[in-house]
Amino acid sequence: MTIKNPLIIGLGGVGGLLAILLRDIGMSVTAMDQRSPAYIPSGVQFIAGDVQDVKTLEGILKNHDAVISCLPFHLTLTLAEAAYKAGIPYFDPTEDVKTTEAVRKLAQSAQKTMIPQCGLAPGAVGIIGAHLASKFDAGTLHYLRLRVGALPQSPTGQLGYAGNWSLAGLVHEYIAECDVIADGKHIKVPALRNAEILRIDGVEYEAFTTSGGLGTMTETYAGKVETLDYKSIRYPGHLSGIKLLLEDLRFRDSPDDLVKRLGFALPPDDEDRVLMHVSAQGEIEGRLQTKVLVASYDPLMIDGKYRPAILWTTAASIAAVVEMVSKGDLPQKGFVKQEEIPLPAFLKTTYGKFYATHCPKLESL
Repeated sequence: MTIKNPLIIGLGGVGGLLAILLRDIGMSVTAMDQRSPAYIPSGVQFIAGDVQDVKTLEGILKNHDAVISCLPFHLTLTLAEAAYKAGIPYFDPTEDVKTTEAVRKLAQSAQKTMIPQCGLAPGAVGIIGAHLASKFDAGTLHYLRLRVGALPQSPTGQLGYAGNWSLAGLVHEYIAECDVIADGKHIKVPALRNAEILRIDGVEYEAFTTSGGLGTMTETYAGKVETLDYKSIRYPGHLSGIKLLLEDLRFRDSPDDLVKRLGFALPPDDEDRVLMHVSAQGEIEGRLQTKVLVASYDPLMIDGKYRPAILWTTAASIAAVVEMVSKGDLPQKGFVKQEEIPLPAFLKTTYGKFYATHCPKLESL
């Protein structure tokens, strides 16, 4: 099923860049948001509208053959339901577990494919992690650990962070419970726990549990691995600062207020860096081995402008999955897990190649 006229809803950083990427592979892209942004990419049609106006949304979808949500997680399910009714493919990069569970239920009887969680994490990191895990002998996998961070290259302040991503999504993943496999059992653990030290290229970072990064992997790897978890990478001191805010100052009880305060204190920083650390241990041909993939992604020039790493890695992953569906390289109906997407095919897409170009080790993983 060729996708020719996709509708992107949410024209923020990721949505705006995704519109450019899909436009440049020959799609006729329409973008929709509540109000007209300061910049609309050339060649992209824009519609102003309220996504919560279901009747209007359903009318708009009749003119499109796919819908991609780039909205905050709490608005995403409305679009998934509209796509389901319209009988067109649906995509989103959400990390929200409850939203994904609801999309999955819709997908059981959907006419077309529904693929949530297809951004960076969850998304590309799960594709890479599953490929790495496949290198080990069946039944021998001790652990699979996924770590991702989007950080300013020149951090300031105790949090050492910049608001390049949805701050509402950030606070949500710091509050919601985290799915993990521990001692071979699927359990839920609190966010902001199990802190560890990572050293990448001589720089020390901290990592700790956050919600949503594994997507559906705990289900897929149940009974197949002793330990499976996802942690966010941050500069040292971030965890203690966030715990002070959420626990000691009790912003956990008023997350919207915390999002507002962080918005004042942590403006976006275009000079960012995405770090990815994926490791697995088990037996290969009967011998215990550990494999590690470390990737570092910096801003990239796209369409005449440097794009922050968190934006292009997320948009490129979504675009790659949309392209794979359009070309028939992924199922055309039902729910698709990220870990079911083959890494070699992902890296051969127009924008999946970006991941390998800036981390050549991926192609030989």
